Amino acid sequence: MKNVTVMVALMLLWSGSAIMGEESGQTQMIKAQCRDLREANYTVGPDEALVDGKVCKVLKVPSLRAESSVAPAAALPPDVPDEVGVYFKRGNVWEEVMPEVLNWQTGGVIKGIVTYHIVKPDVNARLVGNTSGNFVRKPPQFIFRLPEGVEITEYQLIRLHTHAHSREFRTVTGGVFHQSGGAMRDTLFFEYEKIAPRTYSVNLSNLRPGEYGFLPPGAVLSSNPSAQLGKMYSFCVVDMP
Repeated sequence: MKNVTVMVALMLLWSGSAIMGEESGQTQMIKAQCRDLREANYTVGPDEALVDGKVCKVLKVPSLRAESSVAPAAALPPDVPDEVGVYFKRGNVWEEVMPEVLNWQTGGVIKGIVTYHIVKPDVNARLVGNTSGNFVRKPPQFIFRLPEGVEITEYQLIRLHTHAHSREFRTVTGGVFHQSGGAMRDTLFFEYEKIAPRTYSVNLSNLRPGEYGFLPPGAVLSSNPSAQLGKMYSFCVVDMP
């Protein structure tokens, strides 16, 4: 009778342990090295359990169910930069596009210098120099790593017009103008693909060789009575093998 009582108590103890393990969802038990209850002297050690009438050593391992219940964090592709910025593909390496200072000039200043053929009457956004220092081979590929609160749809792709000492595009409040008229004529459509949180891939395979730039949101940095300063991520598409 004593032996039966011990066995029942041990079975209840094992049953309770199994239930607790299942409820926590953190560990599962694997049996190994089983022996008869008589060989075990009717005792069950701290790392043992009674299974099918035998005393077995028990190994605790992490529960697969517990691990699968936690969604893994999305990881960046191995070659993508991890810092916020705009990057273009040069060979097999992503290089950062450093922004250029953009000069937004008011109508009064434009009229005063139009006779010097620096800008045309309906042009009031200018970058110094007739080409960008970022030469991108066709097809241009970019990666955008955006800060919190900024969306890829807030960026504008602009076609730039080259002159002897500058690159320019035409703007009005809330839009971009071309010499032949029509809002948004210098703004180009581009497609993007989200590849990770706040990370987008942009492929500009349809761009012809020339000067372009990405205009970020909030591009105005400072202002004075005659001009405003902003920034642009400029690049030059070159048709090279």
